[in-house]
Amino acid sequence: MVSALVILTLLAGTAAVGLVVRPGPVDEWLGAEPTAAPTTAAPTPEPTPTPVLLAAEADGAAPDPAAVKAALDPLVNASALGSTVHVQVVDAASGTVLYERNADKMTTPASTTKVLTAATVLAARGPAHRLETRVVAGERPGEVVIIGGGDPTLAVEEDDKDLFPGAARLDDLAAQVKKALGGTKPTRVTVDTSLFTGPETATGWGGGDIADGQVARIQSLMVNAGRIEPVHNEYGGDPRHSDPALAAGKLFAKMIGVPASAVARGEAPETAAVDPSASAAASATIAPGDELGKVESPPMVQIVDWMLQQSDNVVAEALGRQVALAAGEEPSFKGAATAMTAQLTELGLPAELAVLNDASGLSNRNTIAPELLVKTLALAAGTDQPALSNIFNGLPVAGWSGTLETRFATPSANETAQGIVRAKTGSLSGVNTLAGVLVTRERRPLVFAIMAKGGANAITARAALDDIAARLVACGC
Repeated sequence: MVSALVILTLLAGTAAVGLVVRPGPVDEWLGAEPTAAPTTAAPTPEPTPTPVLLAAEADGAAPDPAAVKAALDPLVNASALGSTVHVQVVDAASGTVLYERNADKMTTPASTTKVLTAATVLAARGPAHRLETRVVAGERPGEVVIIGGGDPTLAVEEDDKDLFPGAARLDDLAAQVKKALGGTKPTRVTVDTSLFTGPETATGWGGGDIADGQVARIQSLMVNAGRIEPVHNEYGGDPRHSDPALAAGKLFAKMIGVPASAVARGEAPETAAVDPSASAAASATIAPGDELGKVESPPMVQIVDWMLQQSDNVVAEALGRQVALAAGEEPSFKGAATAMTAQLTELGLPAELAVLNDASGLSNRNTIAPELLVKTLALAAGTDQPALSNIFNGLPVAGWSGTLETRFATPSANETAQGIVRAKTGSLSGVNTLAGVLVTRERRPLVFAIMAKGGANAITARAALDDIAARLVACGC
């Protein structure tokens, strides 16, 4: 049971569900241009979120499970959803299960996996954690080593800001390096991707996932989540570099005046110990391993927002590896799965209801039960784990943002859910899922997960999922 709630201020003081309130996060939190350009040496300023979440009493009338069942059964039985549907709906205020079907049975989650990724990385790293991309001096004069710190949102230059607004930039890093080198001419760029280990693609990914632009090879250095151009399309189609790290290294090399032919993979040297008896002139000499520049990502909470809003598979995999690094596991697909499972258990969640092969949900080998997704969302809505409440900032909003921007438009009855349903979408071949939070017309917050498998048409299946969530919003139960 959740004794105190953190719920969405979606009704803006009115019980009329028909009123669509455009909720945050909108401007400063998800993408307004900064009012001042940051200096190259300073980290990205902390974002100022719009007030999306407020502590609230569960003052609305609690739904009657029998009435909810009568309202939802016909919709859950819709042929568009396919042969198997797994559902759970819970009253977030009391913890009462209002509706369930196959709720404790695992099924393919698709991108609703990202709910677990968000929860575990926020718990493991904290909302303020930042990812660093560094450059150090190499073994030879003029050699510089760019070290991937696992930041998939790294941009190339200021023109890229529309993809990940406020992201760290490669041109800032290049400017720092050129200044630090002084009169030393850069001659070679070494790309160090040793932070991540293991295979660069996951078990259960399709052969065309990279070619179709759904994902990139997972490496610890890349720009724009491996994209060739800083463009995001909701259903993939974003061409990716075949070797994201080497591509980033070549872009960086061009910025500091090194030819692409002088870019290669390698590892950074250890930082040399400083001899306290050395002369001032000698100590001023650049030594192997000396830091020449560093840029930092926006805080973890903003990266999680981007992952959830855009359902970015590459960002999700990078965040899964952060859970592994925080736990001392190897930063690989296997290590991330192990660490995420352990973190769920530490949070008191039924981790046995998930089998993970990746952190994005692109793997068709992942299985999750809706009960685990619902319990995770309910925990985020409570006060025991305040860091997890940041999940709600990033969840797409019906009819307004992210992967729900164009949904809940038809039929007209579903428009009442616009601005009120916040949920993570999921879609693979024959798999359509939705998990999130909503507020009923009686002002009662509900958390839910709907996971359908076997639907022949993704468009009609998604519409059938929307019907269920919209009915819960409008339910006079």
